[in-house]
Amino acid sequence: MSHQPFPQPARAHLLPTDFRFGVATSAFQIEGAPTADGRTDSIWDTFCRVPGAVTGADTGEVACDHYRRMPEDVDLLADLGVDTYRFSVSWPRVQPGGRGPANAAGLDFYDRLVDRLLARGVDPWLTLYHWDLPQELEDAGGWPHRDTAHRFADYAALVFDRLGDRVRSWTTLNEPWCVAMYGYADGMHAPGRRDREAALHAVHHLLLGHGEAVRRMREQAGPDHDFGITLNLTPTLPATDSAPDVAASHRADGLGIRLYLDPLLRGAYPEDVTADLAAEGITLPVRGGDLDVIATPLDVLGINYYFSERVTAAGPPLREEGRPATGLGWPITPGGLTDLLVRLTREYPAVPLVITENGGAFPDATQADGRVCDADRVAFLAAHIDAVAEAYDRGADVRGYFVWTLLDNFEWAHGFGPTFGLVSVDRQTMARTPKESARWLRDLLRAQRRPQV
Repeated sequence: MSHQPFPQPARAHLLPTDFRFGVATSAFQIEGAPTADGRTDSIWDTFCRVPGAVTGADTGEVACDHYRRMPEDVDLLADLGVDTYRFSVSWPRVQPGGRGPANAAGLDFYDRLVDRLLARGVDPWLTLYHWDLPQELEDAGGWPHRDTAHRFADYAALVFDRLGDRVRSWTTLNEPWCVAMYGYADGMHAPGRRDREAALHAVHHLLLGHGEAVRRMREQAGPDHDFGITLNLTPTLPATDSAPDVAASHRADGLGIRLYLDPLLRGAYPEDVTADLAAEGITLPVRGGDLDVIATPLDVLGINYYFSERVTAAGPPLREEGRPATGLGWPITPGGLTDLLVRLTREYPAVPLVITENGGAFPDATQADGRVCDADRVAFLAAHIDAVAEAYDRGADVRGYFVWTLLDNFEWAHGFGPTFGLVSVDRQTMARTPKESARWLRDLLRAQRRPQV
């Protein structure tokens, strides 16, 4: 059966020929095999066992069975035509317990993954930490405890020692805001703690661990390696022009964006944010030399963007009636991505930007002929690629865009309900079925005639 081609992003032609297009995944969300080859528990294994913590009592025990089906999944990537695959390494698989020597059997999996990616013409982009802290380190204090930053740097060096000869692009942390605030302040994510002061201490130690890890890896690196961090940035706008709403938006921007960008790129925490925290009785646990370590120069800054939001002093962010939203109720705001990228380029010291995650959860419709139709996802991705192209045209130094995600996966506390993937995964058989959005992306990349990186 022939199908009409989907419309292409109107401004994609503005992007340079060396612009990266990729997809992203994370270890816990797809790998499964929680005890294979010496892997031990992460905080997410523990959290999934807490009654009511995850919708449907879902777990990552099987996830997408990627640990066993990796070759098939790499073939899917190659068929898409992407030039880059961003994946994460499971800390408790590589270093069980979070201390001591590397687990060779665990590293062997990533060794095979990297080799297969390169053989299929896909550039590996490695993320060291996507939320799966070894449970033993949480038992010892977790990210609110300074020693975890040092343990992370040790782990980073172990992985780099094994894979640094073939992997050029390295991300230390994925979304430290989510790690700290969802995990330690709100209790929505592992480890499920509700302690705001501990969460803010975690912020500092996450950033410190990032800086230490980059320094350790650079000691072994050559000139062709790139090191960075990925932040989830949610721009805020005041719901009205009233002074209280403007102030609320500025505070949200401080805690959600500037608390991370300023120390990383300017070497200091924003004074208004630290003053607000002091008024709460919270002081960041900064020691002499910490900020120099955190501000270790970046080769790339990863941006995970899902939406912008309107903030009011009267309560939680507004959800505007009638505005398009994803299946999770997240507003669809591609214009906010353009504004964010332009802002970062204008307001902060120069650093190349890459959209390391962008995507949407939408209900998918399986047709009688087996096709999985997801026109809403296609429209979402097209609008956001256009937004990136517009930002590039306005001077933003943005060099890549990665779709979240390759496979319908374990979506953290939401379980397996929300589907973000370009590829559907049958929960019973694990069979993979590329959706219409996968075909659309493949056609887009062919039209762009992008050479393999």
